[in-house]
Amino acid sequence: MLWRMNRLRAMGVREVAYRVSQAAQAQRERWGLALTRPGEPRGLCARTWLAEPPFGFDTALYRAAADRVLAGRFDVFSLKNVELGFPPQWNRDPKTGTVAPLVFGKTLNYRDERIVGDIKYLWEPNRHAELMILAQAWHLTREEKYAKGCRVLLESWFEQCPYPLGVHWTSSLEHGVRLVNWSFVWHLLGGEASSWFVGEEGKVFLRRWQDGVYRHLHFIAGHFSRFSSANNHLLGELMGLFIGAITWPLWPETKQWQQQARTEFEQEALKQTAPDGVNREQAIWYHHEVADMMLLCGLVGRANGIEFSDSYWRRLEAMLDFIAALMDVSGHMPMIGDADDAVMVRFSREPDFDVYRSLLATGAVLFGRDDFKTKAGKLDDKSRWLLGDAAEATFAILPAGGGGVAKRFDFPEGGYHVLGGDFDTAHEVRIVADIAPLGYLTIAAHGHADALSFTLSAGGHELLIDPGTYAYHTRKKWRDYFRGTSAHNTLRVDGMDQSIIGGNFLWLRQANARCETIDRSSGQQRLVGSHDGYRRLREPVTHRREWRYDIESRYLRVTDTLEGKGQHQVEMFWHFAEDCIVSLQAGMLQTHVDDRVGLQISCPEGLEVRLIRGDEHLPLGWISRSFDNKVPCTTLMVSGRVPAGWCGTTVFAVNFTQEDST
Repeated sequence: MLWRMNRLRAMGVREVAYRVSQAAQAQRERWGLALTRPGEPRGLCARTWLAEPPFGFDTALYRAAADRVLAGRFDVFSLKNVELGFPPQWNRDPKTGTVAPLVFGKTLNYRDERIVGDIKYLWEPNRHAELMILAQAWHLTREEKYAKGCRVLLESWFEQCPYPLGVHWTSSLEHGVRLVNWSFVWHLLGGEASSWFVGEEGKVFLRRWQDGVYRHLHFIAGHFSRFSSANNHLLGELMGLFIGAITWPLWPETKQWQQQARTEFEQEALKQTAPDGVNREQAIWYHHEVADMMLLCGLVGRANGIEFSDSYWRRLEAMLDFIAALMDVSGHMPMIGDADDAVMVRFSREPDFDVYRSLLATGAVLFGRDDFKTKAGKLDDKSRWLLGDAAEATFAILPAGGGGVAKRFDFPEGGYHVLGGDFDTAHEVRIVADIAPLGYLTIAAHGHADALSFTLSAGGHELLIDPGTYAYHTRKKWRDYFRGTSAHNTLRVDGMDQSIIGGNFLWLRQANARCETIDRSSGQQRLVGSHDGYRRLREPVTHRREWRYDIESRYLRVTDTLEGKGQHQVEMFWHFAEDCIVSLQAGMLQTHVDDRVGLQISCPEGLEVRLIRGDEHLPLGWISRSFDNKVPCTTLMVSGRVPAGWCGTTVFAVNFTQEDST
């Protein structure tokens, strides 16, 4: 009830009216009125456009992955190689064992874990990434068992998840992602010319699949995420509608759906991503997801004679510029904002596959960018699947080695600035400072209370990190911690978060951050930012932070100031990567990574200094590299009571060993 009240507070009058109309429509459908009935498919499907084998793939990787699926073993977030059976029970949460009921989907409360278990774990296998694995294996080997496996999975899903019942008929985003996977599987199996649709039995299977496609398209078209929910979910829904309608243009409505989806997807992609290339959700993983959606829609459209605008492609290139700027010399990306490990389509079976480097590799080919090539390091399998054999030659002729340094370091509209020096070398120091808004729209669903935080890596070794996300719909204590202020390298006042949490994906009050100064005119870089998150206190204060980085000495001086009234308890948090060895002596903190790179920290005088590692009670001292996984890391907490007007400077000295400098 509290969540519903808080959610209502984030809506305007038009949104309330929209949601009331959606609820009324759902009730009519629940009573059996206005349910869709697929008509007879007419016309031809889109031509298959994925390049034919052979590619430069290690076929054994795809065969091994497919054999594991046929043996009923799946990877679902923290569950690795878990036995779900073949086919699995599609309505059973693989984590808790809870079986979601087959009741009318649109009125099923999927947020209630007592009813559905952990919804993230339940939804993930139903996006049909494993179906894609089997289709890839068949495409590369032509072994019949893999195509048969695709049919078994699809037929079992149609049987166990009948329209409109159950948890898999609740979310348009899930429909969109599933449709995109179905589209690529369709192409890999040979499309409507496939031998799998020959004969009476094949025709029955084909019609059943096409009916499922129509119901997915119809569901999405009638249930978009609008108003305060119009974030990456809306983009994912439009992506599914666009790609689905292009792949199966078989019904009178599909032309209109395709045109609507194409127009609105471009509009939303440009709206949700600032002109400087930063996605407005302020979450690096979702930045990648939106870039990937834009890439998939752009390439599928292009393959079918539908082109997006120059502005669209320039915005995508700017998004890749942002990735290149934040990525350190070893390929690490800061884990700013929410992340759930989800991808649209799992193209690559490579053990070292990286979503960010893959985007840069594809971008290198599409935009002729040698700096993207250098950062990517190689052309990965996902890029090969999407771009075909010709991509290898294009990638190869781009210059290598000298173009690694990013072309931009300031993203003022998105709110991020990169300080440091010796970029993309063994002596690189890369500092990513966050002076960004909390998130997107009124609920800022995937933002974290991290204003004026920053990360620091040296020589490709992570030192100061963002601890990540860990949880979404469940584990409220941990969900609140990982997106709260104490889980970031910033300052907390009076034990309060900068912004006020109203639910798992809802903020009631958002801190506003702004950049006041950025100066790169000398060998000492200077950046100043502030936020108003603590103006809400009875005795309000403004937190202002100044970064000064000296390129020659590799000294970073961070000065925090509280401007306002009264006495306040301040806490500064410095979170270290889990492989950092940290010690504290006479108020001076020393940390190093395998004796290759070190960091000395001198803290402001008069404050208590404490090292914390893996504390479950506070909680504090944790890092989450992947969804639903966390391990201890060391956190330095510097705290004390100070008057308004207080100013404290923390000095970070980066040093490299002689061995690394030779």
